[in-house]
Amino acid sequence: MPQPLHTSLIRLLFLPACLIAIIGNQDLSAGDAITSVDTGRTITKVRSAHHPDGSRIIASTYDGDVIAVDHQGDVIWTCPLSGVMNHDLWVADLDGDGNDEALAANADGHVYCISDDGQLRWRFKANDAPMYSVCVIRHQGEPVVVCGGFDNQVRYLSPTGELLDTLHSSTYSIAKPWGKDPSKPRPPAKLHVANFLRPVINPDDPANDRLLIHGTMNGMQDRGAFYLFKPFASQPEWLIRSPSPTVVGHVQVIPADDKTPPRILVGTSGHSSNMAVSILTTETDHQQTWQIPRRHPKIDSFGYRVVQPMVIDADASDLVILVGNTLVRISADLDETQSRLYQADYSFHDAWMDHSNGQLILASAQSGGSCIHLIDVSQPGWEQVFQQIAPPGKIQAILDGSKAIREQLTHFRRPAWEREPLPVYLMTESRTGVESTIDQLQASYPSPVFLNGHHTGQAETFDRSSIPSEKYRNRRDRRRKYSLSQQQALDEFIPLFDGHPGIAFWGGHGNDPFMFQPDTMMKVIDAAGGKKTVLIYPELEDHSDEFAAVTEHLIYPLAAHAQTRNANLFLRCKHNFWNGSIYQRAWDRLRSGEFADVFVPAMEETSDKSMEISLASRLGMWTSGAVNQWGARSVPDNTSFDRSRQHSHQRLPNHFLRNMVYNISLGATYINSFAVDQEYMSLLWEMIAKGALYVPKRDEIVSFNPVHLSMVSPDHEFLNEGNNVKWCTFYDADIEATRKMVFSRLNGTWPGAPNTPWDFSTYAAGVKDRRLNFLPPYPNGLVLITPPQDASDAPLPRGKLIEHLHPIYRDAMQEIRTNGRSYLDRNGRPTLAADQHADVVADKIRTAAEQLPLTVDGPVAWVAAESSPTHLRLTIVDGGYLNPDDQVATVRFHRADPVRVTDLLTGQVIDGTDDPTLSVKVPCGLFRLLDVQLKNPL
Repeated sequence: MPQPLHTSLIRLLFLPACLIAIIGNQDLSAGDAITSVDTGRTITKVRSAHHPDGSRIIASTYDGDVIAVDHQGDVIWTCPLSGVMNHDLWVADLDGDGNDEALAANADGHVYCISDDGQLRWRFKANDAPMYSVCVIRHQGEPVVVCGGFDNQVRYLSPTGELLDTLHSSTYSIAKPWGKDPSKPRPPAKLHVANFLRPVINPDDPANDRLLIHGTMNGMQDRGAFYLFKPFASQPEWLIRSPSPTVVGHVQVIPADDKTPPRILVGTSGHSSNMAVSILTTETDHQQTWQIPRRHPKIDSFGYRVVQPMVIDADASDLVILVGNTLVRISADLDETQSRLYQADYSFHDAWMDHSNGQLILASAQSGGSCIHLIDVSQPGWEQVFQQIAPPGKIQAILDGSKAIREQLTHFRRPAWEREPLPVYLMTESRTGVESTIDQLQASYPSPVFLNGHHTGQAETFDRSSIPSEKYRNRRDRRRKYSLSQQQALDEFIPLFDGHPGIAFWGGHGNDPFMFQPDTMMKVIDAAGGKKTVLIYPELEDHSDEFAAVTEHLIYPLAAHAQTRNANLFLRCKHNFWNGSIYQRAWDRLRSGEFADVFVPAMEETSDKSMEISLASRLGMWTSGAVNQWGARSVPDNTSFDRSRQHSHQRLPNHFLRNMVYNISLGATYINSFAVDQEYMSLLWEMIAKGALYVPKRDEIVSFNPVHLSMVSPDHEFLNEGNNVKWCTFYDADIEATRKMVFSRLNGTWPGAPNTPWDFSTYAAGVKDRRLNFLPPYPNGLVLITPPQDASDAPLPRGKLIEHLHPIYRDAMQEIRTNGRSYLDRNGRPTLAADQHADVVADKIRTAAEQLPLTVDGPVAWVAAESSPTHLRLTIVDGGYLNPDDQVATVRFHRADPVRVTDLLTGQVIDGTDDPTLSVKVPCGLFRLLDVQLKNPL
């Protein structure tokens, strides 16, 4: 990669009040066309603001702080807000003094107004639904703030934050839900969320703008519609359904000129197959859409991106479009023959054109960057410079730190007291470009085991009349061609075993679990000759009674056949499956442990916002004995918690690396990863091979809290809420006032929202929001979510939980039962309300933590496992999944009496074992692999 353009590092001081600080002068020797300003924060949104001292950049950080940066690279002020994300950012002069204020639409339900000197001026909140969009229009020459959120309403506010009027979408919306699945209730018709609010200047009446609303009711599948209002009008004067091929992720208005009426630039949010730009005119129904060529060599064919078109020149004749890491230049009439594409190494969270000084402003790299990049588009060749951006700051720190670990591994030797490593199955790794690395590892080490992962676009055609469920008898996956006979399917799969220790491929999908008939899959397993076969079943989420036909006629027959043939079923489920649907009757045999060696609990976390819960649930299934292995997955749209803003194109998969380090350190041995940068991810493979990562057995882990939640038959509303994540118009203030749930805010209404104080995620996992908590802190030890103990009259094959855990838990475990909504009393009735009983549970967890050898505080994920009677392996991982940083973890010793703590990669001995606490620094985007030597066995 090119050398960094600007490498000065700024670490901001985070204070609980607005911080007014001039960060000292920086040497911005970045050439003529581009300047990279390292803010020390992950910047997700950028805008430009007018100020007498010159144009300023107003930016939002990953955690929702708002900062101001001047074009010399000085961070002028920082204003902390709620601690959760901002969904939208707008700047305008609200008080007529010539300086722009900033407005932030925050996921906590507030609109925050920040003065030009960084002071919080006012805040407005109508309810708890996340605020999603904000702008300023002019009415009778005066500014009016307009905001909208997931309560399906738009509100007009005065410049000082008083409510002026409310516009409910039910009074004008043309939104209409679709689908007939009774297990996923549809929302009412004529409701939408204000996906975007934007002013449209009226050239005939400049004192009175129009308000443009883009409304959507489904964050993943609804293209929505545009509505144009006069200020405070009850009905739109113009509306049109969006011409975009998929969800709208970007809207910008081009003001009218002498020749052209106002135009609306629209960009999509979604898969690369649907990347498009549309242009609408408000005076007519004229519309034009350009589908960005997916197969262009400057655009990789897989990924999830927001398409951001912007006017770049004064006469609005030329557009620039940011699509992840690709920049497109094209004329405003979308003439594809004149388009030019430029590709950088990194994708960026946001872009904004500052026409006051001709600078294109880019937010931080999505891979954990900390810079704002300023590109002077008046300089010739600026597009080529874009292609060479090498972000300094955190990205460079991650690259340097990863390189250092790779060098340290050349000298690493596994401690003599540790047993042989357990095998880790890498099921779907691409070998392109890393063939020699994989060959060398396979020749030198027994683990990891590289299976031959295979993907096919075809499925088997066979007589389905014996499938008892009409629903599944008739279901098909529209992405597949149902063209294979059984023999053709066997001819495709069986040769995959040649030259490999095993294979992994999709046996079915939630859209159609019967992609291949059971007999075909059994014949593939039989042909393995003892080699490993893994059948992957993605997106199993159906919790209707119909799914019993799938378990009885597909899943369990395959499991019985696989039991003695070295085969597994990798259940890559979604939403609240592992703490919800799995506790329905259809899954009794899995939970019993009858097929413990076959089933692999795994997750497809895309569109989800509750990773800390699914982790505890899969681990609970494993530690209970229901299964003897568990799995993990990394894929680009893991980061797509909000499908309307899919900035999910991380080119440096450092978040994958840390997530896998954490999961494997928790005992995950089946890994299903998507290739982004295999050379970078080979660092993980090498750590597994050399034993630098310790893969524990479940009875070696000593960082589980002794308190565990056990799930009984799940509450119906909890199941529906947790599985209905795409519709985003369910919010009802009256219902939410009475719906206090153990696992709450799981439907599509809550992207980025704060967790409730009584939610498991808050008091147990220690996470603050419904976002991307793949690396949860669990400061009192990981709280397992397990099948209930002693709930069956007859002994189950899985045995008892304490039989599978470390001996320290034998007399320490405390079970608390829940149905997902409430807690159960001593008589087994769900009478203990979540909001009233949460403090009791939290106190038990805090007290029980003192029985552990140690706990770890801080913004980190951690695992402790016994590697010998007098040694613990302590893995501590930077917990900033997409916002990595240098972290400080505090290790608190309880039952453990340490003699020495050693970093196994560097050999450094960490001082401080005479104290009950130990401070450990974790580098940005990395982890510490520590050995804790004990005076005495636990």
